[in-house]
Amino acid sequence: MKAAIPAALCAFALLFLAPAMAAEGAKEPLKIETAAGAHAFTVEMATTSDQQAIGLMHRRTMAADVGMLFVYPAGSRVAMWMKNTLIPLDMLFIGPDGRIKHLVERTVPMSTELIGSNGPVRAVLELNAGTASRLGIKVGDRVRHPVFE
Repeated sequence: MKAAIPAALCAFALLFLAPAMAAEGAKEPLKIETAAGAHAFTVEMATTSDQQAIGLMHRRTMAADVGMLFVYPAGSRVAMWMKNTLIPLDMLFIGPDGRIKHLVERTVPMSTELIGSNGPVRAVLELNAGTASRLGIKVGDRVRHPVFE
């Protein structure tokens, strides 16, 4: 009987964790070129509507050199929000040429306020809040990733 309880708990946990793990996107390298030099990140790709709907929701932490790249058809007007997102973020709105078109720093966790791209973009990169300021990332800086080639 005692052995059945841990097995049942594992099965129960897998029932709820498996969909979340399956929805996680591929991880790829990305660089941001700034006036101070290039900065390397590993980004989780959010390319499907399911991955984009979940984004970074419910995560309590994210490593300093990690982010999430939301990829849209070129020329998309995008609006993001922080609903169910527990960590503050910097959002970089990136044009089809890989240039940062708009930057919103230190978004408010759990907010349902819409954060717009202020024009057409190809992708949105979410990083830990304060990363843009710490690394000197500005509008006009170039993001290097195959999506922009």
